[in-house]
Amino acid sequence: MRDLPELGIMPSTYTNLHYHIVFSTKHRRPLIMLQWRSRLHAYLGGILREIGGMPLEINGVADHVHILAGLRSTHCLADTVREIKKASSHWAKEDVGLSQFAWQSGYSGFTVSQGLLDTVRQYIRRQEEHHRVTTFREELISLLQEEGIEYDPRYLD
Repeated sequence: MRDLPELGIMPSTYTNLHYHIVFSTKHRRPLIMLQWRSRLHAYLGGILREIGGMPLEINGVADHVHILAGLRSTHCLADTVREIKKASSHWAKEDVGLSQFAWQSGYSGFTVSQGLLDTVRQYIRRQEEHHRVTTFREELISLLQEEGIEYDPRYLD
């Protein structure tokens, strides 16, 4: 078989990979204060761009964040989330002065089809409104159930 470049064909990889990523502060402590929350969200987006991802929407409340991101096929979701958490924890400690700041060790990640991007964007934008009536635990259970993901309730607190 002849090599593709000899045939004038350039091999390519085409992907459209979007993820809804959710993670909380350690022990779900309400550490993400309104005064610096938007700076944190901007910083999270900067980390994503730095590692080759595309932040599409980032928002959250005092104890957790939601990120809608486009990632490349070469990204490993676990590595991406680990890098985001590591860099943002360091930033919160150094720039904001929260020496006790840390993220919970786990996270949730859901794939999002092109047709649902706007729906997920709106959902993430409405986090403050949403959490006036719904706890993070209730929200997480709902997301896991919608995606058909089995979970152990002991690890949701």
